[in-house]
Amino acid sequence: MTTVFVLNGPNLGRLGSREPDVYGGGTLVDLRETIDAHVSGLSGANPISIDFRQTDSETELISWLHEAVDTGSPVIINPAAFTHYSYALRDAAAQVTSAGLTLVEVHITNPHSREEFRHTSVISGVATGVVAGFGFDSYIVGLDAVARRLS
Repeated sequence: MTTVFVLNGPNLGRLGSREPDVYGGGTLVDLRETIDAHVSGLSGANPISIDFRQTDSETELISWLHEAVDTGSPVIINPAAFTHYSYALRDAAAQVTSAGLTLVEVHITNPHSREEFRHTSVISGVATGVVAGFGFDSYIVGLDAVARRLS
């Protein structure tokens, strides 16, 4: 069984109460339940499990990417605000893909339809793929892509 790291960056622990008009009313717990339900319904030659985490700490997020490399785990990551400026996070993400692992950058909203400073991602250039703008379904599309790549 392959473990997929689902990593969530700053302020995502506030889902449901932080700008629900932008991010929707679902909480981080709701997101976890959505992902767990989807994964339990996946079939294939290589079943997956989820290691779901959230932090407001850039250091911790970087450490988790290092852990993914060390354990050979694909990654779904919503870097949140770190998307736009964290070169340290970008370098850690590059290590994931350089190790031959899949790294999917996801966003609940479409950053390109929002403020201009959100239009740039320092992560996208090293990610295997990017899914944005579909709410929690962005994670589902990313997980489906990871599952197909593992099959």
